Amino acid sequence: MKLKKFNFKIVNSTNDIAIKIIKNTNNKSGIVIAEKQKRGRGQYGKKWTSFKGNLFVSIFFQVSLVKLSLKDLTKVNCLLVKKLLSNFYKDKITIKNPNDLLINNMKISGILQETLSKSGKKFIVVGIGINLIKSPIIKNYLTTNLFDLTGVKITANNAILKLKKIYEFFIPLLPEFNIKNLNRNLK
Repeated sequence: MKLKKFNFKIVNSTNDIAIKIIKNTNNKSGIVIAEKQKRGRGQYGKKWTSFKGNLFVSIFFQVSLVKLSLKDLTKVNCLLVKKLLSNFYKDKITIKNPNDLLINNMKISGILQETLSKSGKKFIVVGIGINLIKSPIIKNYLTTNLFDLTGVKITANNAILKLKKIYEFFIPLLPEFNIKNLNRNLK
């Protein structure tokens, strides 16, 4: 499966663009990529700070045949982003439920999932933000970025290519996923 790329310089939110694409086209899957978001958002309407050079994407695909609950899909998406991060950082990466990824107890990534239906088909939009080169300051919540952790400047394009390949491999497998063997499926 190939995810169609939709590239933008600046958007309000990659999730909003993905939702518009689903509603207004016949695309069944894709990846929305932006260099900057003006109104990125996290869970519960929280603001996602979008520094240029960090990663902001939304991956969307049909989930009509997927038997996993939204909670289990959240786990899958966290594990897929963790798989990406492990390409660049070799030490421990933890998942803080429901949708944050942490390194050394500091937030490096967040995921925002939204679902919608079109013509009886169910879709999921997976918004992914990763601090590649700069960390936002969040009151009472420590943050980090891959550059500070590794000393290596990872480009958004490099990370996006790897993330796209991970999702292109795993999306076709999702209808057969079983939560009991979830971790084994994602190795």
